[in-house]
Amino acid sequence: MVTTGFSDIHVAKYAEAGGMVTYTGCRKLARSKSMDISVTAMDANNFYADDVLAESETAAFKEGQAKVVVDGLDGDEEAFILGIEESTVQVGDKSVPVIKFGKNMNPPYLGLGAVKRMMLRGVESYRAVILCKTRFAVPAEAAETREEQTSWQTQELNATIMRDDTAEANWKIIPKTNFATKDEAIAFIKAILGGAA
Repeated sequence: MVTTGFSDIHVAKYAEAGGMVTYTGCRKLARSKSMDISVTAMDANNFYADDVLAESETAAFKEGQAKVVVDGLDGDEEAFILGIEESTVQVGDKSVPVIKFGKNMNPPYLGLGAVKRMMLRGVESYRAVILCKTRFAVPAEAAETREEQTSWQTQELNATIMRDDTAEANWKIIPKTNFATKDEAIAFIKAILGGAA
């Protein structure tokens, strides 16, 4: 099964109490360009007896990184993923809402979901991918001047992937089988991340 597309990144605030995980504020995050997930696993733990490998504990998920590329976050989206409270600045007779990147910034833990379009033997399907607990770093910012042709400039976001705080200690959730439509995959993401399906 080959991946043929990527879309619809959603995020929601993560909370845990007594081993129960909940998500709130599920929302779509900008327009999606790509996502790259890299995982670090603990070394396999091997036991030798009678001069041979007799038992082995397989390598387990330790931590991960997600690199997400979007068309560009607006101020409200940056405030959401970085835990910034909105304030205002008076400009003449206008009160302008602002996002201040200062010491009060506290990036929250977030659930992150996205949709992969896939194809097998000419049939399209859609897979929802949920990263159960992530935390975004402050994104870099770059821009180039406009020339004769428009240079399409994107924004790269980096997040740490962790296990959640349930007894299962999940780090990723996917459906067992893909969905026939993108809308079904999005509904699955919203159901997991506490949004209206």
